[in-house]
Parts: sequence; structure tokens; C-alpha cells
Amino acid sequence: MNLYFIDRDVSVRMDHVEYVYTSGMNESEIDDYLQAGEHGVLGLANDNDAYVIPLSYHYDGDQFLIRVSEHDDDSQKGQFLETTETATFVCYEATTTESWSIHVRGPVQEWDGDIDETTLNEWFPPFRLFDEAVEGVEFSLYDLGMETVIGRKTVE
Repeated sequence: MNLYFIDRDVSVRMDHVEYVYTSGMNESEIDDYLQAGEHGVLGLANDNDAYVIPLSYHYDGDQFLIRVSEHDDDSQKGQFLETTETATFVCYEATTTESWSIHVRGPVQEWDGDIDETTLNEWFPPFRLFDEAVEGVEFSLYDLGMETVIGRKTVE
């Protein structure tokens, strides 16, 4: 089989590149990886414009919640959350010999549940501040509807 990687008119045959095989995960494996994880990347869109942000999540086997912060009235995240019909969240880990990834796709909407500070701290890892004043940061939780969930992992 000849597979090619294309990059600016440069083709490289896959039989000259190191690789590992992967296979799909079953539902139980996906569930285990998602419940053990905390971080990933959320992809949003507005027409032909994409916006991708690293976020923390909480998955309890039924619902997939994403913690989204707003900094000093920064509305870019909010604009993309409003215009995205189907969001994609990707969590993964990769080393030279082992890897796994899970894509969760579906509608994203603000979560209407109640949560106290203790539960919030149990469900999510500490938030990492990047030069923001603590007083200028607020959180909302969003529910990502798990319409499509696909997982892959390295085959040994």
C-alpha cells in the first residue's frame, strides 16, 4: 500500500516513515478514558472561521460538561459558542510508542444545572490563570451533547 503525506508539493511515501497501528476503542474503553481525563481541546466555528481552545472537562458516564471562562468581558468564546451547531472536543495522549484519542461531537449549550464550589473543585482541576485578575474571571459550564463519540488507541 502506498500512502502519501502531502506538504507544499513534497510527497513522502509512508513505507519510509516510522508508524504504529491504531484501532478503534469499544464503548467501555472510551468511557474509562473519558472518566480518567481532565483536559482537551474544543473546536468551534462561525461560518468559515474556526476557533479552538484548550479546556477542562468533567465526564460522569452520562453528561460531558466543559468549563468555560470569560475574562474581563472577552466575548470571542461566547460568540463562537453561539454560532457553532456541532462542536468537537478532542482529548488525547501520545508518546513515541503508545497513543489514544477520543473525539466527542455534538451540540454545545450552557448547562442549566446547579453546582456549588466544593463540587466544582471536585469535578474540575484548578484553573490556570494567565495574567488575569481573579476578580475578572467568571465560569460557565456547557453541556456537550455526545451525538458521536469515536476513540482510537495504539495496537500493541
